[in-house]
Amino acid sequence: MTDQVGIAIIGGTGFYKFLEDAEDVQLSTPYGEPSAPISIATVSGRRVAFLPRHGRNHDYLPSEVPYRANLWALKQLGVRQIVAFNTVGSLQPEYRKGDFVLVDQFVDRTTGRPDTFFSGDIGAHISSADPYCARLRENSAKALVGADATVHPSGTVVVIQGPRFSTRAESRWFSGQGWHLVNMTQYPEVVLARELELCYANLSYITDYDVAAAEIVGEEGAEVVTHEGVLKAFSADSERVLDIVRRLVGAMPESAECGCQAALAGART
Repeated sequence: MTDQVGIAIIGGTGFYKFLEDAEDVQLSTPYGEPSAPISIATVSGRRVAFLPRHGRNHDYLPSEVPYRANLWALKQLGVRQIVAFNTVGSLQPEYRKGDFVLVDQFVDRTTGRPDTFFSGDIGAHISSADPYCARLRENSAKALVGADATVHPSGTVVVIQGPRFSTRAESRWFSGQGWHLVNMTQYPEVVLARELELCYANLSYITDYDVAAAEIVGEEGAEVVTHEGVLKAFSADSERVLDIVRRLVGAMPESAECGCQAALAGART
């Protein structure tokens, strides 16, 4: 039943379930067990795997997520194309709460997370110039034309360590750098996918304006971000979010042939 699974969805905060009538598969990897059993079912005629990044009950904080086990397990299933979902805060006025963003760049501000499959005499230096799969991003943008959503075709996310949210000074700094979004989990997931030569696209959903909301969006008295607020914002729009994700699955290319599958060419030491 699992040998035809070529597509995976990774769910973020608040996005703990997706598939109906799914088969759960528990896998072990050289890096331990993934965040949760992987659910497999058919969506829009395609065999799809779903994995909640934080576990089914938000069991893992951002720095504790077993990123390497998650990506390794998906590849074990035969997955070649991934759409990862994240909730994010906006840092720029043109990126509004409720919008979706197909992220194309990240800035890493995390520390101490295991972020490579390579070490010792088994080394590689992958290029991270364009870390997200351009083919899947373009395909996703086309698939969302006409959807009930404002979709930004690109955006830069700054990934912070967490679990705390930013200070006002940090948020103003991030905004001043021109970065569009802030999040805690996009790194190292995206680079681990690249090391496994998987096509990886990210769909981010804006739930808040971080902590410098008044400065960023000109809304005096705007509430600062809280975990409760992120969950509430996602829950209020969950059906629309799920419809968007289903559209992406239905429009995923049949072929996974892509330059991502050659990410290690010339990279090994």
